[in-house]
Amino acid sequence: MTLLLAGDIGGTKTILRLVEIQSDADSTKNALHETRYSSHDFPDLVPMVETFLAAAQEKIDRAIAIEKACFAIAGPVVNNVCKLTNLGWTLEADRLSHQLSIPKVTLINDFAAIGYGILGLDDSDLQTLQVGHPEENAPIAVIGAGTGLGQGYLINIAGTYQVFGSEGGHADYAPRTELEIDLSRYLLDKLRIERISAERIVSGQGILAIYQFLRDRGHATELPEIAKVVRTWESQVGRSEKTVDPAASISKAAIEGTDPLSEKTMQMFVEAYGAEAGNLALKLLPYGGLYIAGGIAAKNLPLMTEGSFLDAFTLKGRMRSLMERVPVHVILNPQVGLIGAALCAARL
Repeated sequence: MTLLLAGDIGGTKTILRLVEIQSDADSTKNALHETRYSSHDFPDLVPMVETFLAAAQEKIDRAIAIEKACFAIAGPVVNNVCKLTNLGWTLEADRLSHQLSIPKVTLINDFAAIGYGILGLDDSDLQTLQVGHPEENAPIAVIGAGTGLGQGYLINIAGTYQVFGSEGGHADYAPRTELEIDLSRYLLDKLRIERISAERIVSGQGILAIYQFLRDRGHATELPEIAKVVRTWESQVGRSEKTVDPAASISKAAIEGTDPLSEKTMQMFVEAYGAEAGNLALKLLPYGGLYIAGGIAAKNLPLMTEGSFLDAFTLKGRMRSLMERVPVHVILNPQVGLIGAALCAARL
């Protein structure tokens, strides 16, 4: 038996999970103990883990000796070191290993953890948008819109999938229609920047940007309830914390069909999301599957499944037939990163 510690560390919350396995092939979804903490309640990860292990030991009523640990972190990880500026934490795998008496510790980016987590998902964790023609051992792609736009991929090397990160979300946004070209011009002028990245459009901030563009260009009249949320957010620009989430309000109104402006906003967003996912698929030909992560897709399934995402995904000219072969899935399990961290720990 091997005890693993998996962590999903964010600027607001951290989830820790204790898992026991007999072999690397065992499921890492079944936790002996799991707790969610407010990250700001602790000066460092070490006292948080010590608190967690003390509670776990009391729960399972036996001594706990962790052999391997992996912490997925919402931030860049370089040489097993990560600085979380919004927490004031500096995490180093060697220090954590020494202070926590865990022989093997690694740190990975939270999106890399999603890549590992894909390998531990069941069919019930997925919503399939396109069955495609899956090929064993073929590359796997992952894309996820949230606060930003994450992208990554998995390659089978000597029978084992290895996870690789990417900064593809910062590649140039490629407008395809006159309306999208106008959106690009609008943002260039408004923000006084030299280029538009895909992340500026395909993300939570992108939903708001599209809404503001359509509003300011007079494409539809604002619904008072949504207008109030957006104006409140606009008045709070520059603050570290905001009291409203306009992207959530816009998408909710679009799903309910109560606001034409929100509906048009989400139509443009979903099409841009599909087009960018298709761009990633063209580069990798991920016949092992393209997986859509992030809360936006899972929370907006009616919009993701109505057809425009796949239409934009496959609209690649002479390459359409290749795009139609790619299996496309939305990840429904919000703990995919925690599952991935445990799988990564098991491999150490």
